[in-house]
Amino acid sequence: MESIRGKAWKFGDHVDTDQIMPAERLTSDNIDRLADFVFEKARPGFVRIVQRGDILVAGRNFGCGSSREHAPRALRQAGVACVIAESFARIFFRNSINVGLLPIECNVEAEEGDILSIHPEEGTIVNERTGQRFQFSRYPKFIKELIEAGGLMAKVKERGRCTRSQ
Repeated sequence: MESIRGKAWKFGDHVDTDQIMPAERLTSDNIDRLADFVFEKARPGFVRIVQRGDILVAGRNFGCGSSREHAPRALRQAGVACVIAESFARIFFRNSINVGLLPIECNVEAEEGDILSIHPEEGTIVNERTGQRFQFSRYPKFIKELIEAGGLMAKVKERGRCTRSQ
């Protein structure tokens, strides 16, 4: 898994999926442009300032709320490379892996705008402004492969196992 270097965007505790992706935007017409609505109500204009490779840094229980995978999918479409949180709602954590968005459970000290370097193979995060290093649990090989492939369905298609039985 490659290292990630990006700008930190700070969020608090209990950021729910409706804050990330408003439920009324979940129509079939919007599925390919979910990024247009990321944090539309909770942080208006976010989609215009977030850059490909940026990193969300949050508190406890990130992604609580619904079990829909639209929230992590929208973050990935917006270019977010990784979400670091003290803790995640379990279904959001799993949905993130399923869509190829890297979730890291770690308590990281960072200010908005800090540049973070994430080294998944080492299990480390470095805040380049402060020089602080943070340790997190590394992922097993099969999870790394899912994320690198772009998620579960991409991995299944890559392996050619998605065939119809007769």
